[in-house]
Amino acid sequence: MSLLELPPSSIFLDCIVLGSILVYAPFLVVAYGRVKVGYDLGAPRTLFEKLPDYAKRATWAHQNSFETFILFSAASFMAYLTEQDSVLAIGAAVAFVIGRFFYSIFYILNVPIGRSLMFAISSSGTAILFILSLISVNNL
Repeated sequence: MSLLELPPSSIFLDCIVLGSILVYAPFLVVAYGRVKVGYDLGAPRTLFEKLPDYAKRATWAHQNSFETFILFSAASFMAYLTEQDSVLAIGAAVAFVIGRFFYSIFYILNVPIGRSLMFAISSSGTAILFILSLISVNNL
């Protein structure tokens, strides 16, 4: 299949773009925390211990977002290439984006049960996309 013959549904690609934006959204909170404590251009990484707790949690949310985005982007691209168009597939991609949005918020606000629930929802979305794509390509 050439690039000109790609499937018409772009929700998966849209979700990849939104997911990539959500990777960096928590870092805005980190930047605010850095400004509050006095950003040191000469040693930016040594500043971490001086950050307020919310900014530390935002750093961890930012790092976790990289980890989950790698898998989601692969799963979403697989769904796009295998022309998934079911409500389940589209819902899984959208659930990932919504879950990751709230994951960062709950992490920064220190709501562990909310954070864990959003992690489970977004991870389930990724897993569903992988499974549906593999079922499709293997004609199961």
